[in-house]
Amino acid sequence: MVLVLFISFLVLLAVGIPVAFSLGVSSLIYFLGAGMPLTIYSQRFFAGLDSFTLLCIPGFVLAGNLMNFGGITERLIGFCNKIVGHFTGGLAIANVVASMLFAGISGTALADTVSIGGVLIPAMKKDGYDADFSCAVTAASSCVGPIIPPSVPMIIAATLTSLSVSKLFLAGILPGILMGLGMIIVSVVISKRRNYPKTERRATLKEILISGKESFWALLMTLIILSGIIFGFVTPTEASVLAVLYGVLVGLFVYKELNLKRLMVCMRQTAVSSAAIMALVGFANVFAYILTKEQIPQMIADFMLGLTRNKYILLLIINVFLVFVGMFMETIAAILILFPVLLKIATEVGVDPTQFGIIVVLNLVIGLCTPPVGVCMFAATNIGETKLSGVIKELIPFLISNFIVLALVTYFPPVTIGVVKIFGMLSGGA
Repeated sequence: MVLVLFISFLVLLAVGIPVAFSLGVSSLIYFLGAGMPLTIYSQRFFAGLDSFTLLCIPGFVLAGNLMNFGGITERLIGFCNKIVGHFTGGLAIANVVASMLFAGISGTALADTVSIGGVLIPAMKKDGYDADFSCAVTAASSCVGPIIPPSVPMIIAATLTSLSVSKLFLAGILPGILMGLGMIIVSVVISKRRNYPKTERRATLKEILISGKESFWALLMTLIILSGIIFGFVTPTEASVLAVLYGVLVGLFVYKELNLKRLMVCMRQTAVSSAAIMALVGFANVFAYILTKEQIPQMIADFMLGLTRNKYILLLIINVFLVFVGMFMETIAAILILFPVLLKIATEVGVDPTQFGIIVVLNLVIGLCTPPVGVCMFAATNIGETKLSGVIKELIPFLISNFIVLALVTYFPPVTIGVVKIFGMLSGGA
């Protein structure tokens, strides 16, 4: 029946059924074939959703939507452009910087692609940037979203394995910054080679301060979320509620671009996105239950550990495996199915669990920009109204930059757990 489970899952994916329903239907086929009570199916589905931490996912999704409908996104982009617009390729740099700032609120890559790309891709094309390059830099930079906290994939990984959400968030800060810096360097090099435009003059200090003042409330939103979670003032779920309340107040009374109609559209989009994530979590939990029952995780662990017990070689094997998985499977689904198994293998050879969490998330989010299932790549291509083949070609330098960061995260632990230890000492000293 295990073979039937996997074959049915792959067939359903191949014919275009969404990942969540592919997991659910293939699991149902297994239950019926094995003669198992369907009450267990429903119990496992809802057990996967029975977590207080998971409540923060709709909150962060709603906070990201409020940024768009409340005028916060445009002000962040405008502020970034005032600072770096005078450089060659300034809009490309602003694209990356805006993605890094937006990552501190939404926690998802696709939200970043749609929000930032919807504004900047048309603007870059109008200014003379190639459409393929504009889409590529948007898709690549949006992968920072799940790395810089808050991060929906990290929340799910922590929920599955009882890891500390705040530690994972801390560990993702420096890798996220390094990813951003790497993509800025790539953008500058390409822009200079192609003589992409820059603003006619450098923004004055007064103009930067005015733009900064307009963006202050948006930047403060990021600060509230990060400081609240990292310093333990609030849980991730409480932080998401604060972010939503803050976003509503700023959109209604400060920027005054949020009205009842926009708020209802925003909430409807949030409900659809959140329901899709939660359905995926529930069905993946049923699928994972079957794998555990059939001892598939133990078989995988024994196989990998049988190949080698060298930590560095094993991490290389896991990285290659995850990059391959990320090309075909949605990030959250892959984490739900694979993370507990791979974490057990990694900890057996002495890898820090928090470091490994970042390794897994980083591997899988890179897959968001790689064919054949790179959702950020597809979203950016649709916005830019260009051909996918051209965007893929332009993505290669950005992917190389991200793989270099992945290597640092994998083989140089201070990049991740070093930040956690520093904050631990500071909070302990306090």
